[in-house]
Amino acid sequence: MKTPIFFVFAFFVSSLILLGRPLYTKGPDYPVPYPPFSPGIFPCMSCHESLERNKKPRQLKDMHSEIKLRHGERWCYDCHSESNLDNLKLAGGDQIPFQRSYELCGQCHGNVLKDWKKGIHGKRTGLWQGRKQYLLCVHCHDPHTPGFKALKPDPAPVDPGRTLRKRGKNGER
Repeated sequence: MKTPIFFVFAFFVSSLILLGRPLYTKGPDYPVPYPPFSPGIFPCMSCHESLERNKKPRQLKDMHSEIKLRHGERWCYDCHSESNLDNLKLAGGDQIPFQRSYELCGQCHGNVLKDWKKGIHGKRTGLWQGRKQYLLCVHCHDPHTPGFKALKPDPAPVDPGRTLRKRGKNGER
């Protein structure tokens, strides 16, 4: 007697459920490690909770003086949420956690975001067919000064034809 395929499938599904293994789990679209914050500065609201927000662009002197903002005509509150500095702010006003900072960067750098999602730009680790981890933009780029310093190019490769001995008519060198 042949076992109907339905019973085989039902046995398989019930076995997985009984073993506690879900058939499908939906995780984040782009699993990323936590952003590389400088030690002692996060959560931001631990210091900023009681401070008045100053929206006026200026040179920071007391705190965060190490930040040199070279990212177009930007100011802190263009990217950081004014009401909750532990979040970032999209152009439409929605707040997002720092782990989704690629959405913020992608608003202006759409082509780079598209390449990042495909794995062409940035770095991924993980399995070919399985869970991957994407590095955020800020793992390679300083968000306040994202451009890389100019690199000195290496010399051009040597033409192999100039360094290899030529083979003779009989294939000998």
